[in-house]
Amino acid sequence: MATQSVDVLVDGGKASAAPPLGPALGPLGVNIGKVVAEINRQTEAFKGMKVPVKVVIDTGTKEFSITVGTPPAAQLIKQEARIEKASGRPNTEHVADLRIEQIIKIAKMKQSSLLGKDLTARVKEIIGTCNAMGIMVEGKHAAETIRRVDAGEFDEQIRTEKTELTAEELERLEEEKIALQAELEKRHAAMEKLAREILESLAGDAVKARKKMEEAGIVESVVDKVAPKPAAAAPPEKK
Repeated sequence: MATQSVDVLVDGGKASAAPPLGPALGPLGVNIGKVVAEINRQTEAFKGMKVPVKVVIDTGTKEFSITVGTPPAAQLIKQEARIEKASGRPNTEHVADLRIEQIIKIAKMKQSSLLGKDLTARVKEIIGTCNAMGIMVEGKHAAETIRRVDAGEFDEQIRTEKTELTAEELERLEEEKIALQAELEKRHAAMEKLAREILESLAGDAVKARKKMEEAGIVESVVDKVAPKPAAAAPPEKK
């Protein structure tokens, strides 16, 4: 059986016959509409994300099979947390909170690419990724939640592979995320006030001020805003 394959990156649940998919499939004589419909069916859960897809076509019968990859774990976590970016200071600043059911869902979606031998181990891997992104799990820092997993607190959810949350639970998570972000904005506003005071005390010397701001624990984004790094000197012109 002779086959040809097409590897593309599509928008989850929104593939179309437009480039890159249509032009790649057209010369192979396959029913593009059917391929697109099947890709969208299989990638429905990845709406809002780019998904790697492999289409293998039998050149004789024109039958096809589709293999769907999964986005990186960090991207799946951001989708579940409904955030655009992770924390810049994950050890001290948290931007969202997830429930164990959401972690189980991601662990199942990524099971083929995780190292854990069972679902419990894979759940702990995903929690570790949350830690690096500044996302809490069950209202706790990742290390604490992993200890709770080890203690068996979530054995029932993991055993039954529970992945769904009620509308009320999702609403509470959204409210918690908004509260976390408001607290973060408040902290950054206080840091900016302190940074401006430091800059003023040093008569506007940005180089000295940046060092003192960093020593005061002010985040880099605020330091850059108040005292931007001096522009690099242009190299001397060749004569």
